[in-house]
Amino acid sequence: MKIIVPMAGRGSRLRPHTLTVPKPLIPVAGKPIVHRLVSDIAKVLGEPVEEIAFVLGDPAFFGDDVVSSLTELAEGLGAKASIYRQDQPLGTGHAIMCAKESLSGPAVIAYADTLIRADFNLDKEADAVIWVKQVDQPEAYGVVKLDDKSQIIELVEKPQEFVSDLAVIGIYYFKDVAVLKNELQFVLDNNIINGGEYQINDGIKRMMNDGKVFVTGKVDEWMDCGNKNVTVETNSRMLGFLENDGENLIDKTVTQENSSIITPCYIGENVVLRNATVGPNVSIGNGCTIENTTIKNSLVQTKTIIKNANLDNAMIGNNAVYNGDYTTVSIGDYSILE
Repeated sequence: MKIIVPMAGRGSRLRPHTLTVPKPLIPVAGKPIVHRLVSDIAKVLGEPVEEIAFVLGDPAFFGDDVVSSLTELAEGLGAKASIYRQDQPLGTGHAIMCAKESLSGPAVIAYADTLIRADFNLDKEADAVIWVKQVDQPEAYGVVKLDDKSQIIELVEKPQEFVSDLAVIGIYYFKDVAVLKNELQFVLDNNIINGGEYQINDGIKRMMNDGKVFVTGKVDEWMDCGNKNVTVETNSRMLGFLENDGENLIDKTVTQENSSIITPCYIGENVVLRNATVGPNVSIGNGCTIENTTIKNSLVQTKTIIKNANLDNAMIGNNAVYNGDYTTVSIGDYSILE
């Protein structure tokens, strides 16, 4: 089994946090988004993963440190890491084809901007599985249309009239991903463009037209990391799941001085809490100092100093300094507000 991870986008909706860090490497509940997504997929696949192929963007932004982090992730799961580059943002189909040397055999394709909780029961009789989640407003998503055998017969993007309430979440399984590669090569060669880009859906539709069987897989939870507010909400939900799983989320090196922690919280290494109330639903990265502060429902990255604050629904980057009384803030890396 292989896992293909297109992650070349710059994450503009999550700025300023993605100005210095690629969105898939933003930590949620103490672990980068892509690390958590890939680890969770590998855990529930039920079979060994031999290769994880990452499709990155500009080396000036997705540099050696990113490559090292992803290589360590793959090797930690017992898999080979393959690194590819998408030099131009030409769409989902184009991104996948940047990894065409790895497109053979059974594979999961997963876009690194969401997190899930699921049991993957692969239908080995089907040619492909598209994971979906039931949603309240299907007109805001791409959805699948099913026949009377519960097989997928159509993909519809943001339907104005009701088609189904099963939204595509961006995770796919192909019994032989080389079939998708061949169809996407046709899309590229014939310049089939939708929305100004080469789309994975056009390759999938060609597979369907050729009689390939697509079925749905369903996830228990689908959590977005698209912008600041939903990322903070995802952090809160993930902390709750991890606490229920019995994970130890508070490092033993945390220093508490006249402070209290209201779980669930993730608190990393060498964090100092002075006269602080932290939680619930807070993640604090390594090396932070939180002083004279109440903070809840928030996400703080590494080596940041927060003083004299009352924070709720906040997201604060790495190496920042915040000293003030605003409640809901979004502060990028190396920012200082005093």
